[in-house]
Amino acid sequence: MSIGVFDSGIGGLTVLKEIRKVLPDEKIYYLGDTARVPYGEKTKELIIRYSKEIVEFLLEKNVSAIVVACNTATALALKELKETFKIPIIGVIEAGARTAINTTKSGKIGVIGTKATIQSGKYKEEIKLFNKKVEVLQKACPLFVPAVEEGILSGKLVNQIITTYLDDFKGKIDTLILGCTHYPLLKDAISKIYPDIKIVDPAKETALDLKEILEQNEFLKNDAKKNEEVKYYVTDGQEKFKEIGIMFLEENIPRVELVKL
Repeated sequence: MSIGVFDSGIGGLTVLKEIRKVLPDEKIYYLGDTARVPYGEKTKELIIRYSKEIVEFLLEKNVSAIVVACNTATALALKELKETFKIPIIGVIEAGARTAINTTKSGKIGVIGTKATIQSGKYKEEIKLFNKKVEVLQKACPLFVPAVEEGILSGKLVNQIITTYLDDFKGKIDTLILGCTHYPLLKDAISKIYPDIKIVDPAKETALDLKEILEQNEFLKNDAKKNEEVKYYVTDGQEKFKEIGIMFLEENIPRVELVKL
C-alpha cells in the first residue's frame, strides 16, 4: 500500500515535503497536472473531472489514501471525490483553517488563493465553523501560480506582484493563510515585506492529519526502498518540473514520468 498526492502542478510539493517529514518510509506517488495548470481559472465541473481522472490514475497504483494537495481542487472537488471513491481522501483547507484559528491573536485572518478557491468561500466557511466571531478577509492572487511555476520566487518582479495584492491587508490582519499549495514557495518573500503577519501554511497540519488517518486504518507500511520513496508523474514539462522540484525539495529527483490521463 502507498499514498497518492496530486496537484495542478508543482505546488503540491510543499505538501509532499511535509508528508515525508512525518512519514519518511512510506511509498508515495505524486502527480502534477502540469498540462492543465492553473486550476484556479477553471470551472467547477472541469476541476471535478480532472480530479476524478487523477484519482483513477492513482488508484491504479494501489494507493491506500489520497491527499488533494491543491486548494482549488479541495474547495471544488473534494466532496465529490469522497462520495465517488471508497478510500480515504483528504484536502488541505480544513487543516489551514484550524491552524489559523490557533494562530490569530486579533481574530482577523487573511486568506489568499486562486480565484476559484476564493470564490468558493470554503476557507471562510471552515474558519467560521471553528469560531463565528473571527473576521475573514480574502483576496485572489492569480499571478502567484505562474510566478512559482516559472521559478520566479524572489526579486523586484515578485515583490511588486506581492505588494499589489497584499498591501490591502496591511494593519487589518495578524494571520495570513497561504490558500494555494504553490504559495509557500513565496513565503520568504512575503515574510520579508510583511514581518508582522504570521503566515499559515496548511501543509504541515495536512501531513499530520494524513498520518493519523493511516494509523487509524493500520495502513502504515514503512516499506519504501531508500531513494525510491517517491515516484513523480506529470502531464507536461518534465524538465521544468524537475528543475523547480529539485530547487524546492533540496534533493535530487532522479526521474519524472510523463503520463496521459
